[in-house]
Amino acid sequence: MAEGFAKEFGKGLVEVHSAGLMSAGVHRRAIAVMKEIGIDISKQKSKEIDEDLLRKMDIVVTLCGNAEETCPWTPPHIKRIHWPIKDPVGTVGTEEEIMNEFRRARDEIKEKVKLLIDEINKDSP
Repeated sequence: MAEGFAKEFGKGLVEVHSAGLMSAGVHRRAIAVMKEIGIDISKQKSKEIDEDLLRKMDIVVTLCGNAEETCPWTPPHIKRIHWPIKDPVGTVGTEEEIMNEFRRARDEIKEKVKLLIDEINKDSP
């Protein structure tokens, strides 16, 4: 979801790369809740972290507690930001309760990405 928002809000401003600690696929519920607001992430691919690409980043954002703790070391010149967003995967309940958790995560991620893109835009020449 973060990749989808960053590509949408940062068009022409940022180059977006997304990766996780393991390749696990893009969750069908994440695709569904993003589609509800007009962003199609169905073509995105789940990728593992590429250490060479990581060294070339200006900013690395981690989501959820596990990612912050287990994300590979980042060189000192890279700004690292952590957003402690509760991961909706694994939510137990009715389909509507589960989808509402995905919507909550989507909305939290959306606001954080917007703020980050605004900050980058403000700092750009």
